[in-house]
Amino acid sequence: MIGYYLLRTLSWLIYKMPIRLLYLLSDLFFIVLFYLIRYRRDVVSTNLSNSFPEKSETERNQIAIRFYHHLCDCFLETFYFDWISDKKVLERVKFLNPEMANEIMDKGKTVIILMGHYNNWECFNNWGLHSKHKSYAIYKKLRNNAFEKFYIHLRSRFGSIPLERALTFRQLSDDHRNKAAGLALFLIDQSPRVHDIQYWTTFLNQETAVLIGPEKIAVKLNTAVLFGKTKKIKRGFYEVEFELITDNAQACPKFEITEKSTRLMEQLIVENPEYWLWSHRKWKHKRSEIARELSNCQ
Repeated sequence: MIGYYLLRTLSWLIYKMPIRLLYLLSDLFFIVLFYLIRYRRDVVSTNLSNSFPEKSETERNQIAIRFYHHLCDCFLETFYFDWISDKKVLERVKFLNPEMANEIMDKGKTVIILMGHYNNWECFNNWGLHSKHKSYAIYKKLRNNAFEKFYIHLRSRFGSIPLERALTFRQLSDDHRNKAAGLALFLIDQSPRVHDIQYWTTFLNQETAVLIGPEKIAVKLNTAVLFGKTKKIKRGFYEVEFELITDNAQACPKFEITEKSTRLMEQLIVENPEYWLWSHRKWKHKRSEIARELSNCQ
């Protein structure tokens, strides 16, 4: 509990900073993170090299530098958003076409939003200010209780309901059965657990295991599926635009929803690669290694 209040105090102090000072602090964090701590520099370098073999080492290094700058911005912005007012958050995070999701929910249908760890994904938390319908922010339970409580508070500030991943299908099924239309946000660029891998595709020039849980839920409940495209306008300012993947998930061939959302995610990254989370281990599973392990177990 003490850790949680320390985080809230830290976020309050960050919020009280003049914006110019906040981003100066971010620039200082960049120096520490990139040059001194060298946070996951090897992971970032390997991911960029495998994803963009056509680029020179100099070009990839420049992407890495811009990525670390952006990562530091996101870290401080997350604390800043903990205290930001409704008016300010609407100025800083704009939804360009909220009516696309709202009109579907007005007809009584659930909407699933697919996004990735691109730009500042926490910026979606103000969706509750744009809709009368309930919305869920799907998350994976954290080991640290203080951060767990902090992020639950952060993600519920503007009306969204944090929903632990393991409880998602049950909750959405109950809503579907009760004809309570709502919206659920999934981050799709996480690496699935080995025993959950059911689909491989090519993503950023690499064979990649992708999550199909959101698609399975969408098909079972026959939801609409939208992709949330985020754009960084400048430091601390973002836009979100929805693109329709399907308004009838049960009519889609198997894996089509997953494939389409993966391609849309890939397109965003290729256009502005510095805004994706290159420090996570997206490609920790290798298809050949998993096949070999399964063969040895037989």
